[in-house]
Amino acid sequence: MTAVRIFSSFEDLPEETQRLFDNAGADCIFSGMPWFKTFAKFALDPTDSVRVYSANGGDSSSPDEAILPMVHRVTDSGFFKARKLSSLSSYYTCLYGPIGNNFTKRGADALARGFADENPRWDEVELKPLDVDAPAFAALVQGLEKAGFVVQTYFCFGNWYLEVKGRSFAQYVETLPSVLRNTLGRKKKKLEKSGRAQIEIVTGGDGLESAIAAYNTAYLASWKESEPYPQFVPELIRNCAALGVLRLGIVRVDGEPAAAQFWIVHNGRALIYKLAYDERFAELSVGTILTATLMKHVIDIDGVIQVDYLTGDDAYKKDWMSSRRERWGILALNPRTLRGALAIVRHIGGRAIKRAFQVLAKRTPRIIAAPQPAKDVAVSGQ
Repeated sequence: MTAVRIFSSFEDLPEETQRLFDNAGADCIFSGMPWFKTFAKFALDPTDSVRVYSANGGDSSSPDEAILPMVHRVTDSGFFKARKLSSLSSYYTCLYGPIGNNFTKRGADALARGFADENPRWDEVELKPLDVDAPAFAALVQGLEKAGFVVQTYFCFGNWYLEVKGRSFAQYVETLPSVLRNTLGRKKKKLEKSGRAQIEIVTGGDGLESAIAAYNTAYLASWKESEPYPQFVPELIRNCAALGVLRLGIVRVDGEPAAAQFWIVHNGRALIYKLAYDERFAELSVGTILTATLMKHVIDIDGVIQVDYLTGDDAYKKDWMSSRRERWGILALNPRTLRGALAIVRHIGGRAIKRAFQVLAKRTPRIIAAPQPAKDVAVSGQ
């Protein structure tokens, strides 16, 4: 029988489970323990509660088949507050998914039944942003439906990326649209001739804090909204520097931070995580020149196989990238609770409730309370 264990912090995870996070993080930085610990510490509200779900073969000695880091949030939906379980993600997250080398359909079914069987019941369960083409996406949808939830999938954002295919930066530039290519050449020469600008790429060391301050200055002077969790990105930059994966580009014009871009180079991929520029310097194309500078660095020096713009279908990304994929979300609504049923009517329609009651789970996992400090709650909701 497949078992589900629930942990209320990453520190409580057994050593073998933590190793699975290490393995997943070696492949994708957004699946590793440093990412989740930083997110949990700096990008959550005080009322949020971390809950890590682990499905395995039946006891604590069996290998994990699926792990989902989640968070309990109380959301205000008009006249009632839904009891919602969400993936441990937000707009800071570019990709989310199950952790574990042995992810199986059985593990997905077990996790879904674990969500369904908790008491008090969850009104809603939401997972995002997921790779819609990965086997895990279909397995999670099917598992949640089998567990009795009414499931709705939805588009989150497009993801533009570039397959380098062994090209040098010079060869890559030749494939760019002529307008962009000409702008790059003209603006770069003009900026260099003026002698006003300095460009640096910081990977760590003594200049890190100064570079973070420059990034913050450029970001605050940009068109972008203020960060709701202002400590998160600076701490993520520090963690990336410690891991040796940071590429923080800064353009200074007349000594002032004019543009900043936070890239991550990990497992052969360059991830364009954050970028901003001071609109006072827009006519100098400082953002475009900095993108080209970092692109040259990651292609010619780091030797990456892929460059990834991560989130969004902004028109300019198509000029730099060659391919597009999509990230989707899963919203599972519980017809066995009043708030869940009302949410079904609101999101999907009344007939979905009748269909939901016809869905019978074929396997009910056993829920095991994980060893935790006395203040923690093992299975019942918080």
